[in-house]
Amino acid sequence: MANTTLFNTRAAALPAADARNEAGGKSYAFSAKHALAQYAVTGCLNGTFYADAQQQLETVLRLCSQVPVAFIAQTAVYCRERGHMKDMPALLCAALATLDTGALKRIFDRVIDDGKMLRNFVQIVRSGVAGRKSLGTAPKRMVQRWFDRRDDAAVFRASVGQSPSLADVVKMVHPRPATPQRAALYAWLCGRQHERTALPATVAAFEQWKEQRAGELPDVPFQMLTAQPLTDAQWTQIARTASWQATRMNLNTFLRHGVFNDRALVRMVAKRLRDADAIRKARAFPYQLMAAFVNADAALPREITDALQDAMEIAVQNVPAIAGKVWILPDVSGSMHSPATGQRKGATSKVRCLDVAALVAAAFVRANADAEVLPFSDDVVPAKLNARDSILTNAQKLAALPSGGTNCSAPLAWLNKRQAQGDLVLYVSDNESWMDANIGGRATQTMAEWDTFRRRNPRAKLVCLDVQPHAHSQAKERADILNVGGFSDSVFEIIAQFAAGKLDAGHWVGVIENYSGPFV
Repeated sequence: MANTTLFNTRAAALPAADARNEAGGKSYAFSAKHALAQYAVTGCLNGTFYADAQQQLETVLRLCSQVPVAFIAQTAVYCRERGHMKDMPALLCAALATLDTGALKRIFDRVIDDGKMLRNFVQIVRSGVAGRKSLGTAPKRMVQRWFDRRDDAAVFRASVGQSPSLADVVKMVHPRPATPQRAALYAWLCGRQHERTALPATVAAFEQWKEQRAGELPDVPFQMLTAQPLTDAQWTQIARTASWQATRMNLNTFLRHGVFNDRALVRMVAKRLRDADAIRKARAFPYQLMAAFVNADAALPREITDALQDAMEIAVQNVPAIAGKVWILPDVSGSMHSPATGQRKGATSKVRCLDVAALVAAAFVRANADAEVLPFSDDVVPAKLNARDSILTNAQKLAALPSGGTNCSAPLAWLNKRQAQGDLVLYVSDNESWMDANIGGRATQTMAEWDTFRRRNPRAKLVCLDVQPHAHSQAKERADILNVGGFSDSVFEIIAQFAAGKLDAGHWVGVIENYSGPFV
């Protein structure tokens, strides 16, 4: 009798795998557009478990040569405004500076929207990796316009940071000062002679404070103050006015300097941390709140750590409530223990891909009380979550599970063995399945198991959320399958639209094109 695993009509109907993933397993290659989008919202140009920073850079530039210029522009806008990324949108703009300065001009102000992004863009262009080593006439005018459209206070506040510094950019593009104050500000930035009396008031106050080290702290960027020797009383002043992000990142520092000895200030900081508008304006990634909670000193006031948990609930409040049965499949395999934003000397995040997967799973359980979680590595790893526990508590439970190899088909096989019903199945993984590579026929085993699951649940949908920069998936994109990537909460909105049948045929690529609009 012929092998029924190899020779059957169902297996023949499945799409044949057309690629190999970085772990050597069968996979499905994304289109060039989809791959560029995946790298844009997950790639931080740092080394990951399977690819170093140079490989990521080369892949992105190659993809830029394979897609229309308009889509590069659309992706840059999307990954900055909705994905909250920094390096990748700047790289895409640098690529446009070589490919089409007209398209770059139309998106420049939306993507290069602060001093950090401006310095990133200039640094990447000058490096020559994107095809040119100087800004050139048109990009230079865009940078000049960036300065012209900001008042003195905004330029001064953007002057934090190096390599290049804002002063380096000023020397490069020579923006024309429209007022004596702006001329003095540019001279001050560049270390040239200037009239102190002509400086903008904020800059003059900062210079005076540095000389006297007394009185009220000047209203200047957080980093300018913390670079100076400060007393505990001055740290307390900083804590009163710090931004949401600066507050989140410096809770332990505030504690060391006695800031939280003042109960009124504890209440003020807690209120700031759980402020919904402030969280939204800060473009906070949910995993950043997890990092703050995990790294919080045990001596921090309970009100502060409670506020971090409240902030997390707010940061993921748009997790959709899905009609029907939901299964969440977080990957807890070995590769998921790598840093979520990659390895970077001196600045590697303590948050792992595993933590992001656990966080997404916990958030979906909170929004869908009867949702069930099936963590997996080489097989399903039993876990039970209480929907009434906080998101951070459940995420920590999942992140502590034992690990192993990667077998993406295992949880679907587990569901099929039990004849499980379901309306939405959500993977959160790096998609580097290899343990099931030699099972079945031409298709990936994940695709074969999904076919079995969907025959039993004909209206079910599969979402594969990838938190790493890859150009492939375990499930072929089609009407019932969505492949999406990213760290921000915008992916929740996309999953909700897909589950409700509101996405066009292009799925995620269509979302990017429709969000950003036409540019060329």
